[in-house]
Amino acid sequence: MSRKVVALYMVLSLLLGASATFLAVQLLDKNEQPLVQQPGQNKGTAKEDTDNLSKIGQAYNMILSSYVEKVDEKKLIEGAIQGMVSTLNDPYSAYMDEETAAQFNESLESSFEGIGAEVSMMEGKVTIVAPFKDSPAEKSGLKPNDQILKIDGESIEGLDLYEAVLKIRGEKGSVVMLQVMRPGVTDLMDVKVTRDTIPIETVYTDLKEYNNKKLGVIEITSFANDTAEDFVVGLNDLEDKGIEGLIIDVRGNPGGLLESVEEILKQLVTKDQPYVQIENRDGEKQRFFSTLEKPKDYPIVVLTNQGSASASEILAGALKEAGGYDIVGEKTFGKGTVQQARDMGDGSNLKLTMFKWLTPDGNWIHQKGIEPTVEAKQPEYFYANPIQFESELTQNMNSEKIKNAQIMLNGLGFDPGREDGYFSGETVVAVTAFQKANKLEETGTINEKTAGALEAKVIESIRDQQNDQQLKKAMEVLFK
Repeated sequence: MSRKVVALYMVLSLLLGASATFLAVQLLDKNEQPLVQQPGQNKGTAKEDTDNLSKIGQAYNMILSSYVEKVDEKKLIEGAIQGMVSTLNDPYSAYMDEETAAQFNESLESSFEGIGAEVSMMEGKVTIVAPFKDSPAEKSGLKPNDQILKIDGESIEGLDLYEAVLKIRGEKGSVVMLQVMRPGVTDLMDVKVTRDTIPIETVYTDLKEYNNKKLGVIEITSFANDTAEDFVVGLNDLEDKGIEGLIIDVRGNPGGLLESVEEILKQLVTKDQPYVQIENRDGEKQRFFSTLEKPKDYPIVVLTNQGSASASEILAGALKEAGGYDIVGEKTFGKGTVQQARDMGDGSNLKLTMFKWLTPDGNWIHQKGIEPTVEAKQPEYFYANPIQFESELTQNMNSEKIKNAQIMLNGLGFDPGREDGYFSGETVVAVTAFQKANKLEETGTINEKTAGALEAKVIESIRDQQNDQQLKKAMEVLFK
């Protein structure tokens, strides 16, 4: 794969996400050859192949020459390719025509601007895999598994992933309105996102103290070209400071490049077991090993959640099975397939799922995810849905919006007396107390300003590490 094509798919991810690109692990070595031997073609006879191609040509010529209206030849070819890909029913296989590819390619010359969320096509719906750390998508309340139905009031039904991506991305400061369906939530939600520049930095390090012991925390937000190098630099710095334990945080990390996670695992997993296995459609497997002689002399814990996908799962699976380390948090996303993108020669690209990846023990986690060894949930208000204000919420009303507000109030220390969606007298007292504490008009009702302030305070609280129960559990497990 050329550097230009690799960069193109990196841009797709950093602008919006597009898990059908960046989330897909690109298994190509530096000589542009597959790491695993590809299986042979379907074992059809030469006559069968000729007959099949002849049938396609016959249909093409018949439509071109006899259809009631004049047909664009190029659109006919593009439609045939799209049709073949669609029969695969695979959200990670995709075709990007020349025009679409060119629009993304132009982004190589500009800054990365968009909403900052990894997306995929799931069951015909554009679906959020994970919002990037500190991105507009995260700040607006978008969550993994949210399904996007409309963009700026227009339905995106029938659009492929790339067409939808082009509608969502845009210049910094511009606003896009997304209609979202969230699993388990009855009402559709309108989420307003202000686009911004999406940072490329993917590794964040921190030195903490727990029970008089030094521990390092390395957060990896995605696996990009420089991630492994930045990880090694950060780890060396933490080790120089004398850490006695390490937490690797891949919560909300939607994945990325295999080469990147490989280089990280080579620092942490010994040569005794593979850190990943790759399997082709004939069931042939190839195992990949590091050259590390002995493990680190300190314990390691990995933090995961449902937004940890693909390369993040490779890392978690390897450290769990080959390293024997604990995984703390929630079950991961569950993406166990491998894609390769091919230039079609005219500027278009066809990306196909070609392999499965397996954990060191040979487990295929696709659509299953990796279970944590120690389950840990965040406080309930971390998972509360945006209130989606339409009209003032008052006493004796009953709705899902009020339930979300009650969960938020309780999490922020204002006891509403209940969390079932009924706006009781106790809830009025809690709302009034919240308004007073935040210098709002003390109405006891949830108006637009109060709803906005509630959501802002919740986001502020979520970002405060003092409230991060999963991180606290990881520290506890690290030195158990």
